[in-house]
Amino acid sequence: MNYERRGAPAIRGAFTVPGDKSISHRALLFSSLAKGESVIKGISTGADVKSTMSCLSQLGVRIESSDGVIRVRSEGKNSYSSPATMLDAGNSGTTMRLLTGILAGQKFESSITGDETLRRRPMQRIVGPLSEMGARIAGSENMTAPLRIFPVEKLRAIRYELPIASAQVKSAVLLAGLFAEGETIVVEPVESRDHTERMLGLKKSKGSTGIETRITGDLVILPREYDVAGDISSAAFFLAAGAILPNSSVTARGVTLNPTRTGFLEVLVMMGAKVKIENVREVAGEPIGDVTVSHSELVGVEISGSLIPRLIDELPVVGVVAAFAKGETIVHDAHDLRRKESDRIVAVVDNLEAMGSEVQELDDGFIVNGTGNLRGAEIESYKDHRIAMAFAIAGLAAEGKTTIRDAEWAQISFPEFFSILDRLAA
Repeated sequence: MNYERRGAPAIRGAFTVPGDKSISHRALLFSSLAKGESVIKGISTGADVKSTMSCLSQLGVRIESSDGVIRVRSEGKNSYSSPATMLDAGNSGTTMRLLTGILAGQKFESSITGDETLRRRPMQRIVGPLSEMGARIAGSENMTAPLRIFPVEKLRAIRYELPIASAQVKSAVLLAGLFAEGETIVVEPVESRDHTERMLGLKKSKGSTGIETRITGDLVILPREYDVAGDISSAAFFLAAGAILPNSSVTARGVTLNPTRTGFLEVLVMMGAKVKIENVREVAGEPIGDVTVSHSELVGVEISGSLIPRLIDELPVVGVVAAFAKGETIVHDAHDLRRKESDRIVAVVDNLEAMGSEVQELDDGFIVNGTGNLRGAEIESYKDHRIAMAFAIAGLAAEGKTTIRDAEWAQISFPEFFSILDRLAA
């Protein structure tokens, strides 16, 4: 499916986004490890979360959906059953990495694969530490999926220091720690999103080499009710449009304001955007609120270091915003962009160049020299949901017509994206 978009004079209005994808995955996985019935409200409607549901169902977890409410029934963390066929994570790296952490401690053999793009993504980052814990995992020659996970009696606890902060790798090791004797410790050089820690009630502390999170094999996960906040990574696309289009103002209602997820809002403020946060409250251990972004004159900034893990998913649309900011915006320390659904550094640079932007590729990021205008162009989505959505926003602010090829990939995380965009820009 191609999506065509012409520039709009402004974008205005309020909107809600689906439940946060990261929280939705974890609510399903943690419910599957709790003895009893858990209830999940406001779950993400994206294809990635459906992949997690499908895999858990194959593992014997009972999942029912009615009127947008998910009920998960499980007999506890040792109740998974051997799947009859290979598990399919679809396009979801979160499904594959976190579920592999759980499967590493099971007493049956299992295999997990994904679609063409997921099978290209590196899995050594989880296979390495899980193998240190005694897991037996085989993959391709380059340690990509499909992964074959062999049964073990018991994993062993380790202390593992992540070379690069990653919530997925951290969570995979912590979940494997539920099946290990003793205390597993994961150390991050800087803090990544902490939904796993919050939802499992894990303690974090500052150690000599980074942020330490601990879990013990005797931790009991209890069934509970989860209210999933709106996904700020999805809201970011419309908030970006509000910042760059004159006479614009948009409000995202009920989105997560978890400090490990608000790096995008901080960058908008650094660039000079008008950002207002209201109606802040806490739901299921997560701070949420309403965020309004209005247009103003923007300036280029430097984005690096500890800020990167807190807006890694929003960096493609940051590149679009940078094209409308006066001066240079420099993004570096973002090597992880090359290991997403696509090489997002290449995708951002190539598409911005196609739209007439002055942009330079770096090994670990990019530099955009803001000119204040883009021209419509044929845009390649790279079969990457965030690239498709980021450049739909670029098309909203560009002169002429922009066509996003293979735009249907937006459904991976945000099936409602184009309908909300068309409404706000009407």
